[in-house]
Amino acid sequence: MDRRGTTDDDTTTFQVHCHTVPFFSQAETFAGLWPLIEDRVNEVFNNGKFSHGRQVTELESALAAYTGARHVIGVNSGTDALVLLLRACGIRPGDGVLVPAYSFAATATSVALAGGRPQFVDIDPVTYAMDPAALAAAVSPTSRFVLPAHLFHQMADMAGLAAVAARHGLVLLEDSAEAIGMRQRGVHAGLHGAGGVLSFFPSKTLGALGDAGAVLTDDPGTAELVSGLRHHGRLGRTVDDFPTISTRSALPGVNSKMDDIQAAVLLAKLTRLDADIARRGELAAAYGERLREIPGVLRLPEVVDRGPGSSPVFYVYLIEVERRDELVDHLARHGIGTEVYYPTPLHLQPCFAEIGHSRGDFPNAEAASGRAVALPFHPDLSERQLDRVCEVIGAFYRGRPE
Repeated sequence: MDRRGTTDDDTTTFQVHCHTVPFFSQAETFAGLWPLIEDRVNEVFNNGKFSHGRQVTELESALAAYTGARHVIGVNSGTDALVLLLRACGIRPGDGVLVPAYSFAATATSVALAGGRPQFVDIDPVTYAMDPAALAAAVSPTSRFVLPAHLFHQMADMAGLAAVAARHGLVLLEDSAEAIGMRQRGVHAGLHGAGGVLSFFPSKTLGALGDAGAVLTDDPGTAELVSGLRHHGRLGRTVDDFPTISTRSALPGVNSKMDDIQAAVLLAKLTRLDADIARRGELAAAYGERLREIPGVLRLPEVVDRGPGSSPVFYVYLIEVERRDELVDHLARHGIGTEVYYPTPLHLQPCFAEIGHSRGDFPNAEAASGRAVALPFHPDLSERQLDRVCEVIGAFYRGRPE
């Protein structure tokens, strides 16, 4: 950068900018991919169909090839994907759906939106995912589904959860919104039960420019129902097909068609997904090397061995620390962004107050909610920025604040 002719104020601004580390950015990614994105977006304009068109069809095929799913159905968000999957799998009013007490709100609110009733389960403190032993203890006569969430960098213990589900006759689904690229014993996340989902929210490992999502399933009947539900209940071919817009609705569906602009962006970014995943692994290793000796850092991410063909994917880099909220404020004062996952566990969220849980009911979930924080983490993060984050954390806990 040319520094000639700068004033003292300019120098201060430059220094502050150099020390600023956003929690998430994909500016460099988009700059590098822009020619490919532009070509695909131009195809959308030339085709004249801006949602539910041929780019969506191509994306569904590409994701099926990547994940190994027999069917991928593009929708307009990860949350809608969960709701439509539950509906397609036959959820009935009042059905109990066992969900983790520690996850993003959509894991449980999607159950309520689909007409079911969330039933909370404590997590394993290492993986942050639903604990099979806790699941077995939580099953009730009204339980009909189990919906674990794969969080942060690895999948839940799907073999253990599947065994409990089979023993109690539960339908196993997966909130695999964060889990593109994650596999357990060779099977991609979302394909260990009746179906799963993906979210393409911009900060996800494969992120769009806005909201988008998908349902993954190997079951053709489930796929057909999700496909109909996403487009006002119209069964049969609807994607990239103008004439069917006014055909009769066989189901009480919704408008959850994926935008072709988002599909175009995702197709471009899919070309570098494996490279981005590898870069995320490098950044996670670098964080681990720098943070493991800092006092006050209580836990770094651990990868649990799930056997051959299992692979983690670092979506965020989450640590547990002492005085979490003070550290977050300290980092913010130094221009470093963070994200707290999740400050209120699901059983204590106001929207679920009528279920009647109290603090202490799910101790592992509550402990994580009070100590966990995610650090800046994305493929565009530089080593210099990562070093800066670790330096500020080290200074805070060693009593030498900058």
